[in-house]
Amino acid sequence: MMIEGRILSLISGGIDSTVAAYMASFEGKLEVYALNFDIKPYIGEEEAVKPLEICNRLKKIIPLRELHIVPHGGNLAKIVSSCSRKLTCIICKRLMLRIASRIALEVGASALVTGDSLGQVASQTLANLRVEDEASSLPVLRPLLGLNKNEIISIARRIGTYEVSASKPQTCRAAPSSPTTEARVERVRFEEGKLPLSEMVEEAVRARRIYRFEGEV
Repeated sequence: MMIEGRILSLISGGIDSTVAAYMASFEGKLEVYALNFDIKPYIGEEEAVKPLEICNRLKKIIPLRELHIVPHGGNLAKIVSSCSRKLTCIICKRLMLRIASRIALEVGASALVTGDSLGQVASQTLANLRVEDEASSLPVLRPLLGLNKNEIISIARRIGTYEVSASKPQTCRAAPSSPTTEARVERVRFEEGKLPLSEMVEEAVRARRIYRFEGEV
């Protein structure tokens, strides 16, 4: 099958982002580059090793070429210590999208892909997704928006990634107990002004590890 484009998919190792990467490949028509943000110590080592195992499975069914792993725990620590706790997840996601945009342009990807699914967590509201997208220089594709959790799990089982994604799941320990559901971009920008964003992006891009996968699907 002829490759018609290239995307960069943000993969956490969880069920949703893995299924999103699979769906966004459009049955192999789009070449996939994967990006994982390693947020240790805010997750344990067991969760941190999942993305590579997930990618080793995905590469058998979609044209997955590379996995880029960015150390993000230090960035997250700065966000937690400097910015409003209610906005932690949104500021973190916006920084991820800035970093992802840089890497996507470097590898020639035309769009980003995330596993966001409306309403499953407090940060995934329409208002918050709009604020997050404002930080990206590329389109953000969200192929799961029209699916419920049971449908997503069904796809994960079918493609053989569910067992890995679902094993000993952990949540980010930096997540606030009551995140905002109606973020305002002006307030978010004000909080981001407390951070050396450009420096954080540059260091993240420099410090990433890259795994390359050989062969065709």
